Amino acid sequence: MPYTPFENQEYRNVVQTHLEIPALLRLLPVGTGSRILEIGCGRGVALPRLRALCAPSRLVGVDIAPELIAMAERRVSSVADLAQEIGTELVVADVRALPFAAASFDVVIDFGTCYHIDDPELALREITRVLGRDGCFIHESTLAQRIAHPWRTSGRGLPWEAVPSLRAERDAILWAARRKTSSVAH
Repeated sequence: MPYTPFENQEYRNVVQTHLEIPALLRLLPVGTGSRILEIGCGRGVALPRLRALCAPSRLVGVDIAPELIAMAERRVSSVADLAQEIGTELVVADVRALPFAAASFDVVIDFGTCYHIDDPELALREITRVLGRDGCFIHESTLAQRIAHPWRTSGRGLPWEAVPSLRAERDAILWAARRKTSSVAH
C-alpha cells in the first residue's frame, strides 16, 4: 500500500513538543551524548526538542517523503539553539532499508511509523541492525496507536517474534522500550 502522510496538526505538534516528549524522556530516559535516530520524523517536530533535552552526540531524522524532510529542514534550522553544537542530520530513507552502518545508533525512537507501513518486520530488522550493543528502541505502544489512529491502526501490531534480540525492557503504557541483547536464548 502506498504511504499516505498524516496531516499537519499544529495543536498535536505543541502537545508532542511540550508534553509528550518530556514525559517520554522521564519514563524512558535517554543518556546524554547518545547517538539518536528518529524514524519517520515527518516534519521534524520532535527533533529540536530531542536535541535540547538529550544533548545527543548525533541526531538523525529519517522519513520516506522528501517533502516532509524539506519541512523538517526548515523547522530544525529555524530553532535557534546556540548552546548546542550538534547539528541534526535529515535523510530521505525508508525504515525498511536504512542507509546506515550496523551499530550506528544507541537509541532509535519511533512515534508510530512501524504501525503504518507494509512489512513492519523488515523495519524492525533494520532497527535492530542499526542499534549498537545494548541499544534501545523506544516506540509507541499498540494502545497509543489505537488511541491516536483508531481506524488506520485497526488490527495492526508489531511482529516482535521476528527480532528476538530486541527484548522488552520497560512498558510505560503509551510507550515502551526494547533493548538489543547480544545473545538470544533458544
